[in-house]
Amino acid sequence: MLNLKFFGTGGQGVVTAAKIFSTAVSLYEDKYAKTVPAYGHERRNAPVFTDVIMADEPILVNSFVYHPDLVLVMDASIIDKNVDPGAGKHDGTILVLNSENPETLERYKQYGFKEFYYVDGTGIAVETTGVGIPNGSMLGALAATGIVKIESIEKAILDFFSKKAGEKNAEAARRAYARIKKM
Repeated sequence: MLNLKFFGTGGQGVVTAAKIFSTAVSLYEDKYAKTVPAYGHERRNAPVFTDVIMADEPILVNSFVYHPDLVLVMDASIIDKNVDPGAGKHDGTILVLNSENPETLERYKQYGFKEFYYVDGTGIAVETTGVGIPNGSMLGALAATGIVKIESIEKAILDFFSKKAGEKNAEAARRAYARIKKM
C-alpha cells in the first residue's frame, strides 16, 4: 500500500488532482486507489489537503493518511500558513514540490525527505492552459517519480476534462514530466 498526501491552496485543483490520480491508477494501471478528500475548508488561497491510498489489492481502509510515503505540494507557501508538509513522514518519504525557487527549495530541503523532486508546475500550467492552476502539470511531476505511468495520467486527464481543457492539461502533465528535477 502506498499513502499519498496532496497539499495546496484553494483554487489549485488539489482535490481534482487526487481524483484524476485515482482514476489513472484504477482504470489504467490495474491497481486500486481511494481518494480521501478533506472538505469544509476549501476557499481560494486557504490551505487544502487530500489523501490518496494506492494498492495492488482492494483497499479496505477509509481514513486520512497520517504517515505518507509521498507528499505532493502544489503551493510551496503552505509552510507559511502553519501547514507542516513533513508531518508523519518516515525515512522513505518522497516529496514532489511545485517550485524551482532556490530559497523555497532550501526551506523544503530542511524537512529531510528521502527523495526530493521539483518543477515549476504553475509556470507550465500558465504556458499550456493560460491559467496558473497546476493540477495537470503536478500530476505529470508525480508520474516522474515512477509510481504511475505518464500515459495513465494523460488518459485520466482526458477522461476528466472537456476535450480542449483535457488536451491542454495533458500537455502540461507531459511538460512537467519532462522537466522534473531531482535534488
